[in-house]
Amino acid sequence: MGGGQVPGKAGGVAWAVPAGGRTGGSQVPFVTAVAGARRLPRGLRAGSVQILVVPRWLQEPLPQAACMERSSCQGLALMGAALCFSAFTWEVRANDRNYHQQVKKKFAFCLTKKKYSGNAIKTAKYNIFTFLPLNLYEQFHRMANIYFVFVILLQTFPEISTLPWYTLIFPLSCLLIIRGLRDLIDDLGRHQSDRNINNRPCEILSGKRFLWQKWRDICVGDIVRLHKDNFVPADVLLLCSSEPSSLCYVETSDIDGETNLKFRQALLVTHQELVSEETMAAFDGRVTCEEPNSRMHSFTGTLEWRGQSYSLDTQRILQRGCRLRNTSLCCGLVIYAGFDSKIMRNCGKVKRKKTKLDRMMDRLVIIIFLVLLLMALCLAIASGFWARMFQEKHSYLSALYKHTTPAQQAFFNFWGFTILLSIIIPMSMYITFEFIYLVNSFFINWDLEMYYAAKDIPAKARSTSLNDQLGQIEYLFSDKTGTLTQNIMSFKKCCINGTIYGNFWWDQVCTGTAHEQKQPPGSRLSWSHPREQKLDFYDARLMAAIQRDSDPVLREFLRLLALCHTVIVEEKDDQLVYQAASPDEEALVLAARNMGYIFLARTQDTITISELGKRRTYQVLAMLDFNSDRKRMSVLVRDPEGTIRLYTKGADTVILERLQRRGTNEIFTERALDHFAEETLRTLCLATKEVSEAEYKVWSRRHQEVSILLQDRGQELHKLYEEMEQNLQLLGATAIEDKLQDGVPETIQLLKLANIKVWVLTGDKQETAMNIGYACKLLTDDMEILEEKEISEILQAYWVSNNNLHGTGEAPCSHHLSQQHLEASGHKKRALIIDGELLDKILYTGEVLKEKKGWLWWWLGCCRATDQQEQGRLVEKAFVDLASSCQAVICCRVTPKQKALVVQLVQKHKKVTTMAIGDGANDVNMIKTADIGVGLSGREGSQAAQSSDFALAQFRFLQRLLLVHGRWAYLRSSKFLRYFFYKTFAGLLAQVWFAFHSGFTAQPLYEGWFLALYNIFYTAYPVLAVGLLEQDVSAKKSLEFPELYMIGQQDELFNYRVFAITVLHGASTSLASFYIAFWAFRDHVGTKAVGDYESFSVTVATSALLSVLVEIILDTKFWTALSFLMVTASLLLFCLFSFLTQSFEAFRAAPAVFRFPDASLNALTDPYVLLVVLLSLVVNTIPSLTIRLYCTIVGKTTTQQKIFLKARQEPDPPVELRAHLPRGSFRRRSSYAFSHQEGYARLITRGDSLHTRRAPCPLPPPLCPDTTPPLSPLPSPKV
Repeated sequence: MGGGQVPGKAGGVAWAVPAGGRTGGSQVPFVTAVAGARRLPRGLRAGSVQILVVPRWLQEPLPQAACMERSSCQGLALMGAALCFSAFTWEVRANDRNYHQQVKKKFAFCLTKKKYSGNAIKTAKYNIFTFLPLNLYEQFHRMANIYFVFVILLQTFPEISTLPWYTLIFPLSCLLIIRGLRDLIDDLGRHQSDRNINNRPCEILSGKRFLWQKWRDICVGDIVRLHKDNFVPADVLLLCSSEPSSLCYVETSDIDGETNLKFRQALLVTHQELVSEETMAAFDGRVTCEEPNSRMHSFTGTLEWRGQSYSLDTQRILQRGCRLRNTSLCCGLVIYAGFDSKIMRNCGKVKRKKTKLDRMMDRLVIIIFLVLLLMALCLAIASGFWARMFQEKHSYLSALYKHTTPAQQAFFNFWGFTILLSIIIPMSMYITFEFIYLVNSFFINWDLEMYYAAKDIPAKARSTSLNDQLGQIEYLFSDKTGTLTQNIMSFKKCCINGTIYGNFWWDQVCTGTAHEQKQPPGSRLSWSHPREQKLDFYDARLMAAIQRDSDPVLREFLRLLALCHTVIVEEKDDQLVYQAASPDEEALVLAARNMGYIFLARTQDTITISELGKRRTYQVLAMLDFNSDRKRMSVLVRDPEGTIRLYTKGADTVILERLQRRGTNEIFTERALDHFAEETLRTLCLATKEVSEAEYKVWSRRHQEVSILLQDRGQELHKLYEEMEQNLQLLGATAIEDKLQDGVPETIQLLKLANIKVWVLTGDKQETAMNIGYACKLLTDDMEILEEKEISEILQAYWVSNNNLHGTGEAPCSHHLSQQHLEASGHKKRALIIDGELLDKILYTGEVLKEKKGWLWWWLGCCRATDQQEQGRLVEKAFVDLASSCQAVICCRVTPKQKALVVQLVQKHKKVTTMAIGDGANDVNMIKTADIGVGLSGREGSQAAQSSDFALAQFRFLQRLLLVHGRWAYLRSSKFLRYFFYKTFAGLLAQVWFAFHSGFTAQPLYEGWFLALYNIFYTAYPVLAVGLLEQDVSAKKSLEFPELYMIGQQDELFNYRVFAITVLHGASTSLASFYIAFWAFRDHVGTKAVGDYESFSVTVATSALLSVLVEIILDTKFWTALSFLMVTASLLLFCLFSFLTQSFEAFRAAPAVFRFPDASLNALTDPYVLLVVLLSLVVNTIPSLTIRLYCTIVGKTTTQQKIFLKARQEPDPPVELRAHLPRGSFRRRSSYAFSHQEGYARLITRGDSLHTRRAPCPLPPPLCPDTTPPLSPLPSPKV
């Protein structure tokens, strides 16, 4: 038996099928209890079945599908994706805290913990006890820190020590303290955010009355009461509200950035019964639902109360983070609290981010350490052989070696060389690097070009260790609503009866060309509503035509705007307030109001409007609701004269094919739609027709019959609507602008020129996302759009080819995808549009095998891969390769978790540096997952900014953040590392060459003070100036030539090749400095320098130091006063400390510490030594000058030179918007986009959304202002 039917009492029918949606020949246990039963039957394992809970309106079709399932394993795939959920094991008992606190669950071995989480959240990483051990554990993930500890341990052995151990522990302690304080400051901010959220006030039912408590006090099963403008503290089941039929309006802008209101509605039984605090306290319902999960748009469960079961879905749930709007009061039962809530499940964890340079440095430390050990081993072996030869040759000195064998001497010299050469990786480099990171972060904070004066918001670098990675971004993942757009709709233009009207007067004002009219005539119109002064749309010709009132088409056009909608109106303080289901509808109704057709009131079956000051009431006969398949909505009304008319608005692709005729006006309207599409405006076509009384009576009778069907009701209604919406007369078209943030198109163009791929991940539907894609120039006219069908065909061929490879034993490779399909399109630009349903199969299962439609998915569903994980990985990689070959990618209808998984997918298969930018709580997981997370701040309660690495006020500021600050930071960091390694090898590798001439005894060449101060004072400052201030081009040129950014993407400035060249350069400098001095001092006695060890040491040190400084001077491209000061300071400090550490006074005070008395004074005042130093300097500098001269004249040009040359020869043409390419059956691209949701018309026709005098939600007792807890706006939940 493959599945069983469970008869439901009230809520619906539940089907139990095997987990995974498959049936076989063996018996499978199935649920025999009613839907929403409290427990699974004994012996039935949780997760062994999947339950399909079907609402009443789906009870009839389901058994048919189930019958199909018995005969074919593919039948379940038709509905499994939408209706399959884990077995119901989450039980919530209202007003029963003891039950929820006692229930435990296993989480490790025999250990248990509470099953139901509290509502307090904790996003901080540390507390007072865990900070020190956990932070040290994280810091010692850096290989350099482990290396430094190893060297310090070696220094504790006096037999091999060259420096006191405490001289090395100090800089390491400084490094750990600096990084620890930085992490502590970041974590203190998280603690503060957690406290703000957990201490928010909320009313909780305690006993028989509601008491003000904190969010952290809420438990699962509690009943909470929320007031208007309150944030929802947990995922709660709506029980009742003060609105009619217990409707509740919520705003989800803090979750998804959308400001349009969404409605939720309580069950009828709780709406009718829970009318007081006493009935609330007596409520003992039990909710059985799915375990906490991350699916934001789905919820399935049942409420059992008084022996009846009621089905629950997402329309009954208020999610944590929503905000109550236009609803005075509501009460709800807490289902999921704290980290079990859906938004928290989507927010991910805080992870430690490391840059590419950091990861490379870890690998380089390992390589350098291994090379260092190899060198020490070779030198130690050589020292053993040398000691043996010396003892054999000079046997008369055997008494000196009687306690030491050559092997012992080699052993001790190995550790001595290890310590001596350990300074090749200096701690000072890491300390200086942290300082450079910090200062570059301040540069971002101080940049006035990224300061948003309108809201007084500067840019903020919340993380100080990721600056250089800003210059290496290859993929940018962006949210749409609130990030690219302002989510503000503005009525811009319209076409009425073939004539285009628009905001021409406003355009003239904006461009400063309105000279004839200082104020538009009629701006104070006689029909304007009192206190209504603002006009968003004005056209003098249109206003004149409206005032004449002689054009019937114009009159019907404006009537349609005022009648065909689902807006609810209220009058507050003598001003109309509209509650719209979408910003599009609000813009249309406001436009009609501004043009004299004012929507005044509505009842269940009437609409009252004011037409040019005349009040008229229309009887609503039927409302034909909008949905994404119909792409239109209609209203059938009877006017005061008794005429029945149908008013329809919708997409041009569906309206134009339903017209009665296509005459001249229709052709002009289509051209107007082309014009609107060029401007990337969101369009709707408006049409009407007159319906005869006889036709209406027949249609009305059929409508009543269909409305009470139990089977296929929705399909039959749509057929009936289709019959009515035929032979329409086209009135015109509207064009609405979904306002982009300032500078979004220009920013995206610059990023694309910088070779940054921009992917838009949005929860909006496809039409809206594509419209914004064209508006912000992410999509262009010459792009081929790959949608679900095309994606399926490409992945099908890929799958077949890889299955064939499996059959032949060859290794599958996604290269076939690019060869066979990507190259087929030649050089054609392509964009990929994918929805969350198809993406879900790729991301969660790695399979594209269970699609509802098409033979491909049926065929693939029958295929069983031998290795499911490998097959999933192959499909993932195929999708990533396909998407990466496109110039633009838009993912629609994706959840917050899917956003993060898309980022992970690209990171996994492309090994690239990613950035995510968003403004809402639904973007937090994506921001945390990406290598760099950017949050847009400025909105109240912006979780994205609180969880980000960098916070900006506007999307356009990405230009400077990436192309200027990011590129400069990468340039500075790369040069800093390159020259720090160069100067270290150039100065200190001479120790190795000296070993060949000192019997391999690990005797230091340099004075101890020179070794200690070389990387701190003598050479650090010029390199520090490079790390802080270096620029190859100005900020203006960086924005003018975004191609310069590709240098960082390709790791051109610091990679293994550059490191190897740097090592060779440093080694050659040290060789020249050492052997020129060695040759000069071999048989020479000067006036002051007599060829002694101290003079030789000073000569080599001075030659190496000056050579390093000259090399840094030659490669510095941006000189400032600070740069000159740093170089001068290095020379002065060298002279000063040489004088102090080599004075006779210091020698007499501590001869063991200051062992080079007057060495520098004697050597550097000898002309012979000065000539030797000059010769070394010339020898070391000539190769660098020669290479630079060669590259400039005949050699390879630099990237900057190539770009400047290209700009002079072939300037890029300006980017313009043109008419879009033909697609589909029409000769243009439809710019239809409408963000309306299905269901509002049903609410209106039932009267649920209309206010009545009765408020079933229990009202709170009157409170004086002094006793009411403050409800000041706080930041949104920090996740």
